[in-house]
Amino acid sequence: MEAFIFNLGYPGLFLLGFLAATILPLGSEWLLAALLLSGFDPVVCVAVATAGNSLGSLTTYAIGVWGGPWLIERVLRIDPVKREKAAQIYARYGTWSLLFAWLPVVGDPLCLVGGLMRVQLSHYLILVTIGKYLRYQIVALVVLGVG
Repeated sequence: MEAFIFNLGYPGLFLLGFLAATILPLGSEWLLAALLLSGFDPVVCVAVATAGNSLGSLTTYAIGVWGGPWLIERVLRIDPVKREKAAQIYARYGTWSLLFAWLPVVGDPLCLVGGLMRVQLSHYLILVTIGKYLRYQIVALVVLGVG
């Protein structure tokens, strides 16, 4: 499977980046590193990985948007008063947390909460994409020994 994805090059990087940003337990940094070490263009690699990973995070955002009422009422069982207080706190401070959507373990829940709190899609994509771009840029710089 790994060889198949590697042989796909940029499309494989996009696909793996996309899938890694969903609830699937995957990572895409290894493929970015392998492609860079194989001579693929660093700018294109970072752009493709960022695009795939950012767009993949929209699946988790969508679960929050469309599954939000069910999650809040049936799974989390949060009463309306606490829900409103959480929404006010998130609206004031939490949106910026989406810059950390690239982090392992907490990144997917941050995207889910962004959907639950109905963060404006353009703000969501800008913040998530900036964070994911910086992560892939740092990985590329480390792999290539630049900086």
